[in-house]
Amino acid sequence: MNFIDYVTLMLVNMAAGLLILAFFLWRDLALTAENNRRWTPSFAISGTVAVICGFAMTFTWPLPSPYNIAFGETSVMLGFLFLAAAWALAKGWDLLPLAIYAFVAGLTGILVGVRIWHLGLTANPPLSAIGFILTACGGVFAGLVLWLRQSTLLRRTGSVILSIAALLWLYTAFLGYWEHLQTPPP
Repeated sequence: MNFIDYVTLMLVNMAAGLLILAFFLWRDLALTAENNRRWTPSFAISGTVAVICGFAMTFTWPLPSPYNIAFGETSVMLGFLFLAAAWALAKGWDLLPLAIYAFVAGLTGILVGVRIWHLGLTANPPLSAIGFILTACGGVFAGLVLWLRQSTLLRRTGSVILSIAALLWLYTAFLGYWEHLQTPPP
């Protein structure tokens, strides 16, 4: 049986989505809905990849491990948040109602991060745990940032945290690509 590991794709996609969100927070969140529509395709791309890969991993992951829960299920949640944000931005709707779902998804991400560290999962448990926790902070604090969107300090702080999380995931993904590409076929 040939095993295809697409965690690297999921990590690069998540990093790209987090960087898109970080730039959006840094620049345009406080602006008008018309200006925000231009972000729709970027959020939609990240959301689509995350949902497809997340569902595939959740239901068909061939390894006997909890990685389908940690990476697959959280990818589905993040992916649907990005898709919903894309839709809301395209329609000119307020993003604040999405913060309720983001809060619950964020709490889940924090729990998963803590558990990864506690159980020693992944090749680098502390790095993965910190990545999950920083990413999840974006969801936990989304409501506050959206409610106080005129606060440049709050938006920029969130942007920096999400950028750090994105860089951690990119580092992890690139290490994965480096290792996976040298693995000989079965």
